[in-house]
Amino acid sequence: MDEAVPFWKAKTLAEMTPEEWESVCDGCGRCCLHKLRYDGTGDLAFTNVACFLLNAETARCSDYANRRRKVPDCVHLTPDDLQAIDWLPPSCGYRLLAAGKELAWWHPLVSGDPETVHRAGVSVRGRVISERKAGPLEHHLAEWPGKMPRPRRPKLKQEPG
Repeated sequence: MDEAVPFWKAKTLAEMTPEEWESVCDGCGRCCLHKLRYDGTGDLAFTNVACFLLNAETARCSDYANRRRKVPDCVHLTPDDLQAIDWLPPSCGYRLLAAGKELAWWHPLVSGDPETVHRAGVSVRGRVISERKAGPLEHHLAEWPGKMPRPRRPKLKQEPG
């Protein structure tokens, strides 16, 4: 493998090591929000209600290692699952790479900084409510989790003149 080519461009998702696979997650937290699937139509609705394990300030799971034991319906994402899952956000690194697309400039693998996803306004940080406080999900419908974000580029610091 050519060392100049980043692993996510040189390998398929199925070829990645477990560490590489995990790093494809941009840390946005959008997949940890509850969704509603309507009977009859199968339509999907997004909410701003987070799993109780999601830390709203960091946009990270508070117990990632044990999440599936504590939240039985938490999905263990694999390359084979990607075709069947329709609720991953359009900005999701797994979804983008599976479709042969590039990672966004704010993705930590591209930017080299895990805070870029938050500074760009792409993550759930400060935008969600815990399921323990939310009440009925129908009262928390939101479109933004299922849409491609319009990230804001951080302003560059001006050098003193």
